[in-house]
Amino acid sequence: MQQHRIIVLGAGYTGAIVAGRLAKQLHREDVAITLVNPEPDFVERVRLHQLAVGQELPHRPFSEMFAGTGVELKLATVTAVDAERRTVAVTAADGAEELAYDTLVYALGSGWNPQGVPGTAEHAHEISSRPGALRLRDRLAALEAGQSVVVVGGGLTGLEAATEIAEARPDLHVALAARGGLGDWLSDKGRQHVRKVFDGLGITAHEHTSVTGVEADRVLTSDGAVPAAVTIWTTGFAVHPIAAATTLDVTETGQIVVDGTMRSVSHPDVYAVGDAAQAMGAGDKPLRMSCASGTPMAWQAADAIAARLTGTKLPKAHLRYFNQCISLGRKEGLIQYVTADDRAVRAALTGRLAARYKELICKGAAWGVANPKLGFPTRPRRTTPQPIPAPTAA
Repeated sequence: MQQHRIIVLGAGYTGAIVAGRLAKQLHREDVAITLVNPEPDFVERVRLHQLAVGQELPHRPFSEMFAGTGVELKLATVTAVDAERRTVAVTAADGAEELAYDTLVYALGSGWNPQGVPGTAEHAHEISSRPGALRLRDRLAALEAGQSVVVVGGGLTGLEAATEIAEARPDLHVALAARGGLGDWLSDKGRQHVRKVFDGLGITAHEHTSVTGVEADRVLTSDGAVPAAVTIWTTGFAVHPIAAATTLDVTETGQIVVDGTMRSVSHPDVYAVGDAAQAMGAGDKPLRMSCASGTPMAWQAADAIAARLTGTKLPKAHLRYFNQCISLGRKEGLIQYVTADDRAVRAALTGRLAARYKELICKGAAWGVANPKLGFPTRPRRTTPQPIPAPTAA
């Protein structure tokens, strides 16, 4: 029997989890799992604000993480997907290539979103990628005492970036510009703690402020200009544009529309996970772009693929939230407990205990990528013959 070809695009948290989890569940003789990624090692995206201030992150090469699993790592950049012919175009160091698949897992994730604000692409820094965090690290290291750093965006990434920089560089003037109130989605206790940490670190919060432009030395707002030797843009994410250029059903923002098993609603041989997919969670609300969403999505996709290939019962996981984990520097943190559909409740954990909790979550997420075996039977299951329709001619 010909091996069933599974290609996973992207080796962030979600893609790496899917590849490893499939390798543990399926017999190596029956499937060929290829993980396509431009970099040879795993990037802990939730720690990139730490990298930006000069902290060293653990080196996690995929060659070690997937040793002995049968997962083949292909170092290449994805340039196109043809969902009708079931092929993926990639560019590697040795040139362009086309890969054919029977099952595709799309996990290309997201990057920063300049949102069309003038000057942002030219003058602002991003920390949604390792290259971006390294560029910011070099720029911050070159700043002299007394210079100003402005973080634009009051979400989780903005809070973490501002506090990390202010703690690491108390000689700088750090400010945060938020469209709404500081931490306005948090509980009263959560908001009060964020304000306490900001005050303690000397961070200026420009609340209810719309940023209208970014220049080399300042941020333009609806209330006037704010000095900024460095501007960091954290106002949300944009998905990779490749999916929107295919025949897959996507949302207005380019996310692939999936069902409860993370399977494309238009192409049953395609699955999408993480930021690249729009999946519905509790309360029939779309899951937000986050590691908290992506990890259970990856579990669900891998288990559903394995179930369908082996003719076993499909998983019926309920995707829901429990808390939001926010680091506020190395010494402070906030664990905001939430409802299943991600609305803050009164309960929150703060201070050093919350910081240690967040650190444990980060370590656990990385450990889970490298150790997807937990909870699986010892022996991989054999696949059953799958009817695969012929691809449509180009």
